Amino acid sequence: MAKIVPFKAVRPTKDKAGMVASRPYEDYSEGEIKAQLEYNPFSFLHIINPGYKFQHEITGAKRFQLVKNRYLEFKEEEIFIQDKTPCYYFYKIVTRTNMFCGIIAAASVQDYENNVIKRHEDTLAYRENLFKDYLKIVGFNTEPVLLTYPDSEVIDNLMTNVMKEKPEYEFSTYNKETHFLWKIEEPAVIDQIKSEFEAMPSLYIADGHHRCASSFLLAKESKEANPNHRGDEPYNYFMSFLISESKLQIYEFSRLIKDLNGLSKEEFLMQLDLWFRIERRGLEVYAPNKKHHFNMYLDGEFYSLYLRKTNYEFKDSLSSLDTYILYQKVLKPILNIQDLRNDDRIAYIHGRNDLIEIKSQVDSGNFTVGFGMLPLIIDEIKKVADEGLTMPPKSTYIEPKLRSGLTIYEF
Repeated sequence: MAKIVPFKAVRPTKDKAGMVASRPYEDYSEGEIKAQLEYNPFSFLHIINPGYKFQHEITGAKRFQLVKNRYLEFKEEEIFIQDKTPCYYFYKIVTRTNMFCGIIAAASVQDYENNVIKRHEDTLAYRENLFKDYLKIVGFNTEPVLLTYPDSEVIDNLMTNVMKEKPEYEFSTYNKETHFLWKIEEPAVIDQIKSEFEAMPSLYIADGHHRCASSFLLAKESKEANPNHRGDEPYNYFMSFLISESKLQIYEFSRLIKDLNGLSKEEFLMQLDLWFRIERRGLEVYAPNKKHHFNMYLDGEFYSLYLRKTNYEFKDSLSSLDTYILYQKVLKPILNIQDLRNDDRIAYIHGRNDLIEIKSQVDSGNFTVGFGMLPLIIDEIKKVADEGLTMPPKSTYIEPKLRSGLTIYEF
């Protein structure tokens, strides 16, 4: 039974929503950030980059405190207001190629602890603790965890009906996206949504594993420090964007490797031949169309690699993933890429970018070889999570990617 509850969001006023909302910080180039900070006084980037005010880069706890100060300033200036009653929020994003509809709500940390909210990625302890300390100091969260749930006709119908009404927010962005938000405060609708999630045995993390883990650590620490802990305090929940499984867009990550680990081209191909049937495609831009098929670009030519299944043992859901197969049979034993997170010999391109980008990177000399594969599907991700296993890093690139600053969850 999943516990998904409404909350009192802190939000920008209607006239400023489009100016406040920002993409994830790492998505901006240095020039874009500078332009936003110089010409848009309402951008949420002013809050998460507080050193700009002092023309000085600030890190650690000092930065966290300044983030809180900038946030309080936005509230004092009434750029942000808080809803008076707990609400759900229906959120729709229309891009040039997709439309995403979901629910912004608070999810239970206890559900995460009890594996009702299931995970499929490993997290790094230092990142968990760093973000936990950040949350503790600033006292709010503006980046919802992306959760996915089984398709629900009840929720779909509710969304369809509500979205016929005038939204609370409607604005477009420079990358030709349009964003809509509806506030759901009617008790009957809230009860329907809450009941529908209570009937679901499991939810799955699509994106935001570290944020979940950090929220759990914060809740545990806060509970231990609170002798009057009840269980309904805001720290027992974290903000989430819940989207049905069929509405997720899952892309693959291609792999780029800087060298062949001292092997010649011929030696490398001979080692690959042990596990794959290799076909040389020349200049034909080859993209795989089946699981366990890979494309490779090397020395100005494309190749197709087909796993020799008679040699390979499928033991569980993890061993069936193409990202796992590529790591276990190529990257690790042949190219000596042991640490997929930190080895500077490997880089990743998510599948929204064309195979031509792989060709361009190799032809330019930045990398020696590139590999591509089909994206995973949601059933593969769920099976890995259900079996308590973890996928290799950079196995999926999942959309939607949400804007910061539209709804804020305070602890």
